[in-house]
Amino acid sequence: MRANLQRPQSGRSRGAVLGDDCAQRDRGSGTVLAVGLVGALAAAALALATVAGALIARERAVTAADLAALGGAQALIDGQDLAAACQASGQVAQLMGADQTECVRAPPDRLTVTCRLTVQLPPFGTRSAVASAQAGPP
Repeated sequence: MRANLQRPQSGRSRGAVLGDDCAQRDRGSGTVLAVGLVGALAAAALALATVAGALIARERAVTAADLAALGGAQALIDGQDLAAACQASGQVAQLMGADQTECVRAPPDRLTVTCRLTVQLPPFGTRSAVASAQAGPP
């Protein structure tokens, strides 16, 4: 007995025809994958930018507190009273974009200054970075 083998009319084998159907079902899946990857990269970039912004704000607050304490301590060394020294340190903090929240004299002739720097972090709203510094003669 002889087997009757016929080819499909398109000239392709049956496996190739089924493969084309699978390819049609998978059409566009690469686009969905690319959109997902772009979304994940955008979320990672936003998170990185937020963390970087917070770190920069903290460093700016530390710098403002350091400079404000130095300015106030210099006023104390120059013979000014505590109120004048705190006013001088407050002006330095303001020039640095921070608010002085505390200014106290620490024995013997040291000045402790606390500064607050308010920043806008896009996903979290407004946040504050707080830093303290102490300065005076050695």
